[in-house]
Amino acid sequence: MNIFIAKTAGFCMGVRRAVDLALESANNQKRPIYTFGPLIHNPQVLEMLEKKGVTILKEIPEKAEGTVIIRAHGVPPEIKGQLEAAGLEVIDATCPRVIKVQSIIKKHAQQGYSVIITGDKDHPEVIGLLGYAGEKGHVVENMEELKALTSFENAIIVAQTTQNTAFYAEVKDWAGAAHPQYKVFDTICDSTEKRQAEVKETAKNVDAVVVVGGKNSGNTQRLAEVAKEAGAMSFHVETEAELDMEALAKTKNICITAGASTPNWIIRNVYKAIENAVDMNGKPDWLHTLRKCQRTALLSNSYLAVGAFFLCSAASSMQESRFFLLPGLIAALYVFSMQVLNQIITKTKSDLYNVSEKTEFYIKHKFIMILAGAASGAVSMVLSLSISPVHFILILMMSLLGLFYGVRIIPEGLWGRYRRIKDIPGSKSVLTAAAWAILASALPAVSSISVKSAPSVFFTFLWTAGMVFIRNAIFDTLDMQGDKISGKETIPILIGEENTLRMLGCLFAFSTLMPVLGAYTGIFSAAGYFLWFPPAALACLTWMQRKHKIDSDQRFEFLVESNFVASGFIGLIWMILT
Repeated sequence: MNIFIAKTAGFCMGVRRAVDLALESANNQKRPIYTFGPLIHNPQVLEMLEKKGVTILKEIPEKAEGTVIIRAHGVPPEIKGQLEAAGLEVIDATCPRVIKVQSIIKKHAQQGYSVIITGDKDHPEVIGLLGYAGEKGHVVENMEELKALTSFENAIIVAQTTQNTAFYAEVKDWAGAAHPQYKVFDTICDSTEKRQAEVKETAKNVDAVVVVGGKNSGNTQRLAEVAKEAGAMSFHVETEAELDMEALAKTKNICITAGASTPNWIIRNVYKAIENAVDMNGKPDWLHTLRKCQRTALLSNSYLAVGAFFLCSAASSMQESRFFLLPGLIAALYVFSMQVLNQIITKTKSDLYNVSEKTEFYIKHKFIMILAGAASGAVSMVLSLSISPVHFILILMMSLLGLFYGVRIIPEGLWGRYRRIKDIPGSKSVLTAAAWAILASALPAVSSISVKSAPSVFFTFLWTAGMVFIRNAIFDTLDMQGDKISGKETIPILIGEENTLRMLGCLFAFSTLMPVLGAYTGIFSAAGYFLWFPPAALACLTWMQRKHKIDSDQRFEFLVESNFVASGFIGLIWMILT
C-alpha cells in the first residue's frame, strides 16, 4: 500500500497565526484569556486551548477583565468596540486574507455599492463580512439564490475565503454574462484554491482520499466534496479513531489531506494509524517482521544508542585512533539510559502531540524500560571505571546532569521561571550535542591527549556536536506545534522555523566541508575524505521530508538516525583497510 500526505495539508497561514497568538497569550499571561467564539473549527485544538486556560466567550459581558482573542474568521466591526468597552484587552487574530475581503466590502459599501457574498449564511466569517456591508449586504449559498436577487445598478461580488472554487467560477461566468457592470473580486484564499486543486488532481490517481479535520469546518467539508466529485473514495475524519480500516485495507493508494484548521499532530497520527494497520494486517513475511523490529528499535531509543556507538567509531577514525570499542559501548549505554529515563521522568504535554506513539510505548512497558535504563546507566559507569577514574568521574557527572535535567532544582518563587535545566531555552539541543561530542571524541582521547593531538580532538568534537545538533534541530522543527502547546522554547521556536532552516543549511555545509578540509590539512586522518557523506545525506533527507517525498515519520526517523551508523561504518572500513 502507498500512503502519502498532500503537500497543502494542515494549518494555513491565518490559522497558524491565530493559534500562535492564543498559545503565546496562554504561556505568558496569568489573567483570564478568552476567544470570542471558537478560535478555529477544530475540536481537538479547541480542547487543547481549553486545557491551557483559554476559554470561549459566547456573549459580550457588561464588565470583564482579561484578554479576548478575535477568532481567525473575524467579527463585525461593532463587536470589537463592544469587547473593548467591556474592559477587555482585544487581540485581533483575524486572518489577513479575511481582513482583505473586509476592506474591499467596507470601501465599496461606503461608495454605495450593493455587496453580494457567496458563502454559508451561518458561517462566522460570512457573519463578520456582513457586518462591514451593513444594509447593502446579501448572502447567497447557490446559483438559484444568486439569480433570484434583485438586479442592482452597482454591486460587487466576493466569496467566503474557503468557498468552493468550481462554484465561484460558475458565479463569475454568470455575472459576466448577466450583469457585466458588477465588480467581481477573487477573494478565495490561495491556500484553499491550492488544496482543492491538489485534491482534485490527486483523486484521479488514488483509490481513496482521507480528509482530516473538524466536521464543522467549511474548507474541510469542501475538500471531501471535491475528492468525491473527482471519483475517489472519500473519508472525512476528525481523528485516527474514526478511520474505516476495513474499507481502507481494500485500497492500494491513499492520499491524506487536511483542512486549514487541522494541526500536524493529528495528520501524523492518522498516517501512523493507517501505516501500523497495514503492518499488522500484512502477510507475516520478513519485510513485515523487519518493520516491526524497526518500530520497536525507534520507540525504545535502542537504535539511537546504536548510532552513538557508531559515531564513536567515526570520531576515532578521524583522530587516527583504534580505541573505540569500549568508549563506543559506554556511549551507547549512556545515551540509551539518559533517553529512557528522561522520557519517563520529564514527560511533557508536548509528548502527547509530538510522540504519542512513543509515549504510549513507555506507558505500556514502563517497568521494563526503567530497569533497562537504570541497568544501562550503571553498566556504563562500571565500564568507564575500568578505563580510568577520570573516565568514571566524567560519566558520573554527565549522568547526574542528565538525570537532573527535568528535576526542579531552584525552589518556587526564586530566580524567575528558570528552576530546572530544561527551562533554559534551547538547552536540550545544546546539552545533548555537547554530551554526545564528549562521549564520541573527547572521552576516548582524554587519557592520551597531547599538544599534537589537541587540534584533532577539538575539531572532531565540533563535528560530532554539529551532527547531533543538526539531528535535534531537524526533529524540533517537526515538533514545533506540540512544543508551542507545552511552552517549550526549542531553537525553532526561539528563532523561527525559517531561520532554523537557514541555520541548518549553514551547519550542513560546515559538517560536510570540515572532514574534507581536516583531512586535507592533516588535522584529521584520510577518513575525513569520506565522512562528508553522512551530513550531505542528512541535508538531502531534510529536503525530501520538506517536499513530502518522505511522509512516514518512522521511515524518516530511521533514515536520520542511520546517518550516525553510516558514519561509523565509514570509520570502521577505513580502520580495517589501513
